[in-house]
Amino acid sequence: MRRLLLTAAAATAAALTLAACGTTEPATNDDAAKKTTERITLTDASGTQVQLDGPARKVVGAEWDAVEMLVSLGVDPVGVADVKGYKTWDTAVPLRNEPKDIGTRGEPSMDTVAALAPDLVIASSDLPDAAVKQLREIAPVLEIRSADASDPIGRMTGNLDLIAKATGTTEQAEKLTEDFEAKLAEGKKALADAGHAGTKYAFADGYVISNQVSIRPFTSGSLIGAVNERLGLKNAWTVKGDESYGLGSTDVEGLTALGDVQFAYIGSDGDKNSTPFTGVLAEDKVWTSLPFVKKGNVHRLDDGIWMFGGTGSMSQYVDSVVTALTK
Repeated sequence: MRRLLLTAAAATAAALTLAACGTTEPATNDDAAKKTTERITLTDASGTQVQLDGPARKVVGAEWDAVEMLVSLGVDPVGVADVKGYKTWDTAVPLRNEPKDIGTRGEPSMDTVAALAPDLVIASSDLPDAAVKQLREIAPVLEIRSADASDPIGRMTGNLDLIAKATGTTEQAEKLTEDFEAKLAEGKKALADAGHAGTKYAFADGYVISNQVSIRPFTSGSLIGAVNERLGLKNAWTVKGDESYGLGSTDVEGLTALGDVQFAYIGSDGDKNSTPFTGVLAEDKVWTSLPFVKKGNVHRLDDGIWMFGGTGSMSQYVDSVVTALTK
């Protein structure tokens, strides 16, 4: 269970005092029209209507996919959840500023967010409802659903479009999506030219928890799984993934069902528990007996590719897969 969230400090609004009679002129019709034009109304993933006076500029990102999308769109967030973690796991779209660390992705500090006085907070539907409610007392909150196994790529680009509308960057969002589609086409051709059209491929990550190896298969319902299929690869996993992220669960014995495949994973040198395939499994008899291990068809992709990110991370992933399978 998540630890209890810190109680948010009560937000206070200072009343604006009009200047002496005769020194304040009424707004012109042009001013009123401009204000009406700039006002933005959006419906977020929770069905809540979010109203902004204009494109958000001081934005807090409470989840890394939102942070990546903001930076990709040219908006530097004033607050980011777990800044160190983002810099470690998402190198495709590095931060260009030094945002305030607002706490963990699952437990943001309400006091810290309030002190930033943001125009908008972008939160994931994975965040507890109580936390989202507290954030809404501080600033407008745009809640996005970070994953959807029924349409992973559509969910990613849909979130990008929603964030772009909130920040007045729709043209940049369109370009990012176009560039990503071009990257998929380029990667598919490169793999086909190398004889990998329809190649059986399994991507996973793994962790060592209490001396036990846990392996997480990325099924066709995962974002990476959907990208793999767009690249012309055949997902070799037969385990069932969850309805949001398309992630399954298995152990080293479960890998025997894969057969002869190309196997790839992402780890992090900053977290030794995230690289069991070159760690504790290196001398495991089940692991070393697997056909793809014997043939040397195990590929550690580049560190710093966020597996649940936006078009930047997924483009970086495409490049890494193509390099691994065609070298």
